Amino acid sequence: MTYHAHDLNYKGENCGVHNWMTPDGHAFYWHPDWLHIAEDQTGIRPKEDLEVTAGEKPTREHAVLAILKHLNGKMVEELNKIPLP
Repeated sequence: MTYHAHDLNYKGENCGVHNWMTPDGHAFYWHPDWLHIAEDQTGIRPKEDLEVTAGEKPTREHAVLAILKHLNGKMVEELNKIPLP
């Protein structure tokens, strides 16, 4: 399965922290001051950096792209662990 933006359920914003949930229950968080997404609301343990060009302000769209990159990259890692016949 490949994740797409429509697979992420935006749960809203609380104290500046935005939250998305995957169908299988994984939560991702982002705050405009963070240049990464995280799997906890504090943002202390980054999971994926946002791809933002110099001088560009990070947006929710950047966060969604980072979540998708993280999720889809994890799937590739798992597939690569399966030995080929």
